Amino acid sequence: MLKACLRSFSSSVPKLSAHGACARKTVRTIQNLYEQKIPISVVTAWDAITANIADEAQIDTVLVGDSLAMVALGYEDTNALELEDMVHHVRAVNRGNRSSLLVADIPFGSFEESEAQAVRSAITLVKKGKAQAVKIEGGVEMAPTIKKIVQAGVPVMGHIGLAPQKHNTLGGFRLQGNTLQSAVKIVEDCKAIEEAGVFAMVIECVPNKLAKLVTDSVSVPTIGIGAGNAVSGQVLVTADILGMEDKKPAKFVKQYMHFHGQAKLALENYNDEVKSGAYPDPNHHGYKMNSEVLNKVKEYLSQQDITNSE
Repeated sequence: MLKACLRSFSSSVPKLSAHGACARKTVRTIQNLYEQKIPISVVTAWDAITANIADEAQIDTVLVGDSLAMVALGYEDTNALELEDMVHHVRAVNRGNRSSLLVADIPFGSFEESEAQAVRSAITLVKKGKAQAVKIEGGVEMAPTIKKIVQAGVPVMGHIGLAPQKHNTLGGFRLQGNTLQSAVKIVEDCKAIEEAGVFAMVIECVPNKLAKLVTDSVSVPTIGIGAGNAVSGQVLVTADILGMEDKKPAKFVKQYMHFHGQAKLALENYNDEVKSGAYPDPNHHGYKMNSEVLNKVKEYLSQQDITNSE
C-alpha cells in the first residue's frame, strides 16, 4: 500500500535548486532514510523563526503541531486550535523553512465529523498553508478517513498511542499500552493505519519494548515521542528541546538548553540598561550626522520658533 501511495505522490520527488542541492525533503526522502535505516529527526515549529532554526539545523521533518495552541497561543490544551489558526502558522513555517518536509496537524474538530470534512481540511492545509503532508490522530476508527485523504492526493502521517486531542477520554496525558488490552489495541491501530496508506506514524508515550514490536511489525517509519530508541525516528516539541517554558518537562524530554532562564536574564539586563540610560550607547548603537546638515536643521528650527511666536 505504501509503495502505491508514494507513486501517487509524484510531485513529491525532490527538486534541485540552481546550485544542485535538494530544495526540500519529501515523503520519498523520508522513505529513503527509513530504508537506509537512518534515524529520522522531527521537531515542531510554529513561526518563521522556529522554522528557520530547524532549517539551518538540517532537521528532516518540521511538524506544525497543534501543540502550538499551548506554546505559541497560550491555550490550555490543543483542542482550542481552529483550522484557520493552523493554516496561518503553516504558512509562516513554510516561509521560514526551505529544506525540511513540512507536515501539519489537522486540528481537533476539523476531521471527526465526516470523511468529506477531513479531506476538505487536509486539502486546505496543502493549498492554503503549503503543507506537504498532514498528520491525523487515531487508529482503527480513523483508517477509512486516512484512506480517503490519501486517495485525494494528500500524504498522511498517522499518530498512535497517546493522542493529545483525546486526552479527555484517555484520562489525561498518561502512558498508553501498558496493559494487554491497550497494547493489543495499539498494535491493531498501527496495522490499520499502515493499511490505510500512511507514509509514517507517530507513536507517543508507549513502553519502549511495545514501540519496538510495532516498529518491527510495520513497513513504514515509526516516529517516537516517549517511545524509546528502537523506532525509526524521534519527534519533540521545540519549546521543550530549548527549555522555552519555566516548567518541568515530561519524563521523555531531553532539554538541550534552558532558553527561558537565559532569555529572562537578557530582558532583565535590557530593562536595567534602559532605565539607567546605559543603552543605547551613542558611540556603538547610533548613527552620526553631518555637522553642516545638523547646523542647517537647527537654523531651520530656530526660524520656525520665531515664525510660530509671531
